[in-house]
This record gives sequence, structure tokens and C-alpha cells, in this order.
Amino acid sequence: MEEKIYFINGISNDPCFNLASEEFLLKSRGERFIYVWQNAPSVIVGVNQNTAEEVNFAYTDANGIKVVRRQTGGGAVYHDLNNVCYTIIDSFSADRDNYRYFTEGVIGYLATLGVTAEFSGRNDISVCGKKISGNAQCVYKNRIMHHGTILFNTDKEVLENALKPHKFKIESKGVKSNRARVTNVLEHLPSPMSVGEFMQGLSQYLKSGAEEFFFTSDMIENINGLVKSKYSTFEWNVGSSPKAEIVAEKRFDFGTVKASFNVSGGRLCDVSITGDFFSIDEISGLNRMLNGILYSKQHVEEAIASVGRFIVGATPKEISELFFA
Repeated sequence: MEEKIYFINGISNDPCFNLASEEFLLKSRGERFIYVWQNAPSVIVGVNQNTAEEVNFAYTDANGIKVVRRQTGGGAVYHDLNNVCYTIIDSFSADRDNYRYFTEGVIGYLATLGVTAEFSGRNDISVCGKKISGNAQCVYKNRIMHHGTILFNTDKEVLENALKPHKFKIESKGVKSNRARVTNVLEHLPSPMSVGEFMQGLSQYLKSGAEEFFFTSDMIENINGLVKSKYSTFEWNVGSSPKAEIVAEKRFDFGTVKASFNVSGGRLCDVSITGDFFSIDEISGLNRMLNGILYSKQHVEEAIASVGRFIVGATPKEISELFFA
């Protein structure tokens, strides 16, 4: 007899909670799960990526977009409440194409709406040659977790701005995101529907034959513990990034400033600032101030409070923004 499968409706739009709940279900429970949920505006970074390379921090900070690292590989993706996310946790089998297998349900549901979708590339679902869903997986002991995001009616301009670091020339040991051409499901529907209707229909389709599962207060306490210790921390979301080599350049009224630097373990290193600006003190002093600083605007600004002695006319805010352009 096939093992029972349980269905979960998401109870939160917080990306930290949702990613922590996936890890909890994968590692602390033994059942098979189908889980449908949504995130508030956020960039979700792959476990092997360098966050500094993938995220336009100037844009995400200005627009209140959270940046969170997930436990699966692949590229950075943008989530919002016009996306629908799904997770499947099951027994691992090396005898099947796991990506094709776990995307069949989404493709089947789209077909009921009159949308012809297909599995494409290594981990995508596409419509008319454009990506509507990216998927990723990880294996823990004898269990596999598959999850994906479905673009229903997301703002593609926000998506591009949040994921595209401007004026960066990067060589990285991390995995770069594939900026594939994307489309929204809504654009291909014969009849319009809301994202809520789409999500409800997907849930009904995927949970056929499944039993409802609800998080208990103890489970929520454990998940929130993971949020606090891992998914909301700088150490996980930025500090665990592999090394990235970055060059950023900007023209100011006081001259052109070029910053070459690495981000490793969430800290600035190998900082070299050059340009046609004027200095009172040798610029090497500013480089030394920045090396080893946590890669956050607050820490960088605080470290270079005396930047005007090294770059005459510059403010800490102007120079710090160069590192997060």
C-alpha cells in the first residue's frame, strides 16, 4: 500500500518562516507532504550563490524586499504575492527523473486551465518557450524536497531590478543565476482569474487523495526557532556566500571612484579604491578600514566615517553605496 500523503496550506507570507518550515518538514518529520504557500516580496538565493553577486541591495533595501537564502541549489528568484510556491517532500528515488516527476502536477493543473506547459531545460516549466516556473531540490538522508515558484502575475520590472546588480563586473566562484526569459501564467489563460483563484485551484488539484495537515503550536515554535537561528540571520543569508570578485565604478562631482573588492564569508576583503579624486591621506588607509568589515551598509558607513580625508568631498553614504550599487 502506498504511503499516505499530507497536504498543507501555507499560514504565513514571511519567506524566513516558509523556508524554515520546509526544512522542519524535511528533517524533523517522516511523512510525505504537498505544501502550497506564498512569500511577500523577497529575493530567494540559492544555497551555492554569492548574495552580493545576485542581489541589487540598493533596490531591495529601498523597497523593503527581504533577501533570504534557501537550502537548495540553483539561481536567485524573486517572489511576491502574485507568485505561488509549492513544495513536495517524498522518498528519494534514483530510478526516476525527479525534476520531471515532481513538476507533472503543476503541468497537469495548467492543462485544466487551457495552458499548454512543458518541462524544459534542467529544472523549468515553460509556456510558449518562456519560463513560468523554476524548481530546485535537495536530498536529506532518504528523503527529497522539491520546490518551485510559479509566476502568475508578477511585476517583471521589479523582478529584474531586484535580481540585477547594476554596474557590476563580476567573476565569482558561486553559481550565477540564469536570467531566462520569463512569462506570467495570466498572460496565457483563455479566461482571466485572480492569483487567489489560481492558488486555490492548484491546491485542489495537487491535494487530490491527500489528507489535510496542520502545524501545531509546538511545530510553529520549532520553525520559529529555525527562523531565529538561521533564516533571519546575516550569517546564513549573506555570510555563507562563496567568494565573489566585484568591480564597481561611479562618477561623482568630486571625481570618479572605482572600487575593486571581494566578498568572502560575508565580509569585504581585497579592497582597492582608485580614481581621479583628491586625497589628504593615502588611499591605502581607506582600503585597510574596509577590509574585514561585514558586508552591510551600516557597517561600511560606520567604518569609513573619516572618508573625506581619503576622498576629498565624499561622504560615508556616497562611498558605501558604491559597494551596494
